Amino acid sequence: MPRATLADVAAAAAVSVPTVSKVLSGRKHVSAATREKVLDAVRALGYEAPRPAGAPRAGLVDLLIGGLGSPWAQALISGAERAAARWGFSLVVTSSARPDFDLRQWLGILRRRGTDGIVLVLWRAGQEEVTAIQELLRVPLVLLDPVGQGDPRLSTVGATNWSGGVMAATHLLELGHTRIGFVGGPRDVRCTLDRQEGYLAAHRTFGIEPDPRLTRFGDFLVGGGKERGGELLDLPERPTAVFAGSDLMAAGVYQAAAERGIRVPGELSVVGFDDAPVCETMSPPLTSVRQPLGDMANEAIRLVADELSHPGESTGTRIELATTLVVRASTARPA
Repeated sequence: MPRATLADVAAAAAVSVPTVSKVLSGRKHVSAATREKVLDAVRALGYEAPRPAGAPRAGLVDLLIGGLGSPWAQALISGAERAAARWGFSLVVTSSARPDFDLRQWLGILRRRGTDGIVLVLWRAGQEEVTAIQELLRVPLVLLDPVGQGDPRLSTVGATNWSGGVMAATHLLELGHTRIGFVGGPRDVRCTLDRQEGYLAAHRTFGIEPDPRLTRFGDFLVGGGKERGGELLDLPERPTAVFAGSDLMAAGVYQAAAERGIRVPGELSVVGFDDAPVCETMSPPLTSVRQPLGDMANEAIRLVADELSHPGESTGTRIELATTLVVRASTARPA
């Protein structure tokens, strides 16, 4: 998504660049017809004038997140709000999941009102979108829970997903399970693959070859966990345990088990990922890999503040915070 320039506007309106500049600065000596042509071109191309160098700070940090409803998202937003206040900002949250969201329109809003930095929490933020945001706004940009390796010049904050997968599978293997299902998020998302790799690595450590038929990919949501978990539970030789790629997917596995009269943990052990507050209210309470979501949000806001104070010095910083296993009542030795 290349940034529209004055030359682009001039070409679209069939006028000179100085004429476009006169129209945008409100100067006289431009005919009404020419002015209208230029403004039409500006609207069509989505052109936004660059923010002047040395412009005062807005006191705002923008958080663009894929969705607002999940416990995972709520934990991140809550952590980001506390962190923003700690570092002297107000937080503005926008969901990119709403049907009417338009990236260029959102960027235009940010340019008009100003922002001091952006934290992106998007499963599928492509390099093209990230580059567009960088070029159009030229403010500190941090990827939180990044989906891939991406541009090495970008600062990122994530969690040790591979280690979390190792801990989840190791816990189940130590209990004596040898048929452990894996129900992950989308297969093209980096954290899903890292968690699966950890699951596989733990099996190799125990000298166990995991059955590939016990792996399914979904959407991190309850419905995906129920559907994919149900597929595993309907196998002729079903798993005795399931490692789900999120707590919501684990809740879906609970539902699939209940519909089939399978007791958790008596006949099926379940481990989730994120350790959202919902884990303690599930029946039975869910064993889960804890992501330090509040700390991750704090680090992302801190990187924005650091780059504002020391331009260029924080660019390309990589931060990975440790995951931990929280054992509750959803796991037990196989029957």
